[in-house]
Amino acid sequence: MSLELSRVTVAFGHADARTTVLDSLDVTFEPGRMTALVGPSGSGKSTLLAVAGALLRPTAGQVLLGGEDLAELSDARRAKARRERIGYMFQSGNLLSGLTATDQLLAAVYISGERPRVHRSRAEEALTRVGLGHRLRHRPEQLSGGERQRVALARALFLSPELLLIDEPTAAVDRSQAGELAALLAERTHRDDCVTVVATHDPVVAEAADRVVDMAALTAGAEPSAAGR
Repeated sequence: MSLELSRVTVAFGHADARTTVLDSLDVTFEPGRMTALVGPSGSGKSTLLAVAGALLRPTAGQVLLGGEDLAELSDARRAKARRERIGYMFQSGNLLSGLTATDQLLAAVYISGERPRVHRSRAEEALTRVGLGHRLRHRPEQLSGGERQRVALARALFLSPELLLIDEPTAAVDRSQAGELAALLAERTHRDDCVTVVATHDPVVAEAADRVVDMAALTAGAEPSAAGR
């Protein structure tokens, strides 16, 4: 199950005010490989993630996940794909106010129609894996910025998605923990054979990746990738 963006264009506005962020982009991401998207702010990393994750429809082109074009699906089917096939970690964390760290993960189970109670121990284990075993009952307002990001990462990993999209996972994390989180992402990618795409400015994350894609080169139509590890 690969992710293929074919001739993808994303443009905003009209006429003279039109801004093109991605222009006829072609890139493929393979299962079992963690790809780091690198490049300056404004180079299109987050836009690529939004298109790949069925959060944003491209202006033109195909977004093929296992051969199914997400860009052509109805809103209901796109929402189903996001819920069942895609794990997404937003840079802001995007946690639900009032829910404990454990319940942030269990909310995804509830939405999918399963009984959250039988998954509680697994949710607690997932949080422990990202260093939050002592914060299981804490709510977002009781957590630091880095801790909120780690809850968001655990939530993205929790349902073992086919496609894992991560936006700046170490931006608010202590340097001592950045390598651990990057290694965890790589380990889960290889173990679950999922497609993982990580937008990052962090060389620690890029070093842990199997492949590095330079957005500046990609948007210019040059060879998009360089070897990772």
